[in-house]
Amino acid sequence: MNNLQTALEYAKQNRERFLNELNEVLRIPSISTDAEYNGEVQRAAEWMANHLKKLGMENIEIMPTDHGGHPVVYGDYIKKPGAPTVLIYGHYDVQPADPLELWETGPFEPQVRGDLLFARGSSDMKGQVLATFNAIESVMKAGELPVNIKFMLEGEEEIGSKHLESFLKKHAEKFKADVSLNPDAGMMGIDMPTITYGLRGLAYMEIHVWGPKADLHSGLYGGAIHNPAQALTELIAKMHDEKGRVTLPGFYDSVRAISEQGRADFARLPNDEKHDLEESGVPALWGEEGYISAERTGARPTLEVNGLRSGWTGPGSKTVLPAKAMAKISCRLVPDQNDDVVVEQMKRFMEANAPNTIRWEVKKLTGSPFAIADLNNSGVKAMHAAMETVWGTRPFYRREGGSIGAVAMLQQICGVESVLVGMGLPSDNVHSPNEHMHLPTWHKGMDAFIHFFYNMGS
Repeated sequence: MNNLQTALEYAKQNRERFLNELNEVLRIPSISTDAEYNGEVQRAAEWMANHLKKLGMENIEIMPTDHGGHPVVYGDYIKKPGAPTVLIYGHYDVQPADPLELWETGPFEPQVRGDLLFARGSSDMKGQVLATFNAIESVMKAGELPVNIKFMLEGEEEIGSKHLESFLKKHAEKFKADVSLNPDAGMMGIDMPTITYGLRGLAYMEIHVWGPKADLHSGLYGGAIHNPAQALTELIAKMHDEKGRVTLPGFYDSVRAISEQGRADFARLPNDEKHDLEESGVPALWGEEGYISAERTGARPTLEVNGLRSGWTGPGSKTVLPAKAMAKISCRLVPDQNDDVVVEQMKRFMEANAPNTIRWEVKKLTGSPFAIADLNNSGVKAMHAAMETVWGTRPFYRREGGSIGAVAMLQQICGVESVLVGMGLPSDNVHSPNEHMHLPTWHKGMDAFIHFFYNMGS
């Protein structure tokens, strides 16, 4: 039995232990967006650092970020002069679990039901991080690592990696590598291994609207005072036209058109509009006229309302005319848009459209750049071969609608191209109640990572 076969057999024999270790870290509610959980985020960072130590990694650090941000966990294993260095990216923070009443079991009480593991962070992305840990352990138990390894595990991906850019600028040399393995993407289906080569950027903002100095009685003042909730929703309604296009001034000026080859690639993807209808449960799809849904979600920019808050939302009735209203808005960005420019476009929209009956403010919360990967880099080729071996089919290539700020930052600051993969499935309820991971796919992903490391080493 050669080293590759030994490593694959080791991974198979240790599946139960690997799952138990994943359950340990899933029990830590490392919610990065809520300061109440800062201690838990730190505990998750310490768990990751301790596990890297168990793996045999060296030079392990829990590195602080600016302004008291959540730390970055580093570790390395540089033992093979002349061999490629693979930087493994991951994040140990998770989304909030709300609404809690929709979870069938506790979000931080992992439970296996059939082939699925339910818990917040199981798919996004503690399960993916531990798949890389387990693959490396399996390879090391079979012999020497065929590549050099570095780890960069952050605690702020779910809040836009807001301190990562300044952190990487200070430590660019430390994180240089031949390629970054980033398993924070996903697959298009159980039997559809996928390599993602493009990610949209993000501009996330809040719009605040104020009217009267305090909440008013709607019977006494309704009809004479412009309700801030109404004013805000009227403005939001104007942010798209009848063709589904965003109406912010200049929004499409720098948008890179999809090439003919790109449109052909989108048309070949198996997840068609029928699939989107079935997965989402909506009665009909919606979006920018002239594009199929895969193009709308992968290569066209969007504007979405992520949340609205105003007035009385408790049980029963309260006839109030609210003093203020707020909306959270995110724009997914494509080449060659810039998040700061888009925020300015929103301000220009408000200047042109907001009535004189209200006061308003646009507040930027976070942003991240778009990323397009080089499909000819050695890591993509090594992963293509690994996935084809494990799944017995050629992987699909796609541009994904989500944002992973680290991909563009590593590319721009450290000169490191990323291989974007993962075992997450569209049905995993990522960011929603009852998030889960398909365990058979998780095991296949580990096997693919084992093949990947040997492919890179050869």
